[in-house]
Amino acid sequence: MNLSGKQLEFRNTGPRSNPYRVLILLVLVVISMFAVRARQEEKIISPFEPTPTATRGASSFVLEGETHFAAGDLDKAIQSYLNAITLDDQNYQLWYELARIRAYSSQLLTTDAEQLTRLQEALEAVDQAIELAPEDSSAHAIRSFVLDWLADSSLVDDETASNYLTEAEQEAVQALQLDNTNTLALAYYAEILVDQQKWLQAEQYATQAVESNPDMMDVHRIMGYVKETLGDYLGAIESYEKAVEIMPNLTFLYIRIGLNYRVLAQRDTLNSPYYPIALEYFAKAATINEGLGIDDPIPYIALGKTYSQLGEFYAASLNVLHAVQIDPYSPDVYGQLGIVYFKARNYESAIDALKCAVRGCTAEESCAVRQCNAETDPAITIEGMPLTSSTEVYYYSYGSVLSAMHRPYKDLCTEAVEVLELVRLGFPDDQIAMDIVSSGEEICASYGIFPK
Repeated sequence: MNLSGKQLEFRNTGPRSNPYRVLILLVLVVISMFAVRARQEEKIISPFEPTPTATRGASSFVLEGETHFAAGDLDKAIQSYLNAITLDDQNYQLWYELARIRAYSSQLLTTDAEQLTRLQEALEAVDQAIELAPEDSSAHAIRSFVLDWLADSSLVDDETASNYLTEAEQEAVQALQLDNTNTLALAYYAEILVDQQKWLQAEQYATQAVESNPDMMDVHRIMGYVKETLGDYLGAIESYEKAVEIMPNLTFLYIRIGLNYRVLAQRDTLNSPYYPIALEYFAKAATINEGLGIDDPIPYIALGKTYSQLGEFYAASLNVLHAVQIDPYSPDVYGQLGIVYFKARNYESAIDALKCAVRGCTAEESCAVRQCNAETDPAITIEGMPLTSSTEVYYYSYGSVLSAMHRPYKDLCTEAVEVLELVRLGFPDDQIAMDIVSSGEEICASYGIFPK
């Protein structure tokens, strides 16, 4: 193609450019440049990128806490509610649910001191709930529950226990005045009435609670408690089993069922069919804990006591020794092991274990009792427990076995008479204890060793 001699023209034959459109395009270009720079400096975050730290609401922790409670992991449930409260500390319902779970979790602790501390923490939580909502019926109901469990003479002195029980009744009555249909208030009032030895009223309120809401674990647990106190052990078992159907992973319910079967077995013969059933329920509790990764010595202590009653002391000692290995810090568990050894007539081992419970023991001594590996296991010094109604058996058993094992060349009576004198001064009206104390003192007196 020959293009010579012709002037090339490039002509725009379309419409002319709109100056306003050009201006808008220039503005958009400038904005885009600033946006790119800001994005590079991380001043603008892409909406499609995840946030650096995931955030959770209080309701999420509540759901988690309910799940842990249903699973039987009460310590994790407590932590979940504490996390929820951190995000919403003005929510009174979170505080009273925390109190309820703390109270129930006290059943998984082995010593009086641990249980008392946990119940006091529960009381602090429900007090916070009432401060936030002084007219809430459920808050007062749960406070009555916590106070009732605090009114245990093994945890506090008799006067304090009486005061707690009176206050518990007042709280339950107030809860019902605020809402006479409150199922928890009906149930907890029934439990308080049992502890006041008002059994007929207790059964009436427990029945109302069950009829009001048969889908609550608490109402069946308390009905079981009422029937157990009235000596209707099969009826108690039936109620506890209904509670288990609702909450199948709460191990303290299995322990209650097992204990009722064991009472029935004791009323029967050594070959009673109830003993194997009791053992089965205690084993279920241990299995649930194992599945959850919870180290709880209580089921093994229950197994040990049951085997001990059957005269199977080897199985008994294995189970309670395992309990000590699970919780090597609890002097009460050492005491339980000492009692098993005592009944098995393994007196030297009984002395060592009971000493840890009563007087305390060094790290070396506790290691020997729990058969630990001194090189790999922690060194644990045990502090002895004070003399109370729940530790009395450890004291007089320790004093008794010391006096029995005294020899002219091995002085054990000096310690024996000191311990037995504590029991004599502390429980002078306990005839069984006084008989044991007198026997031990007579043995030591025959060697010329008397209380100071």
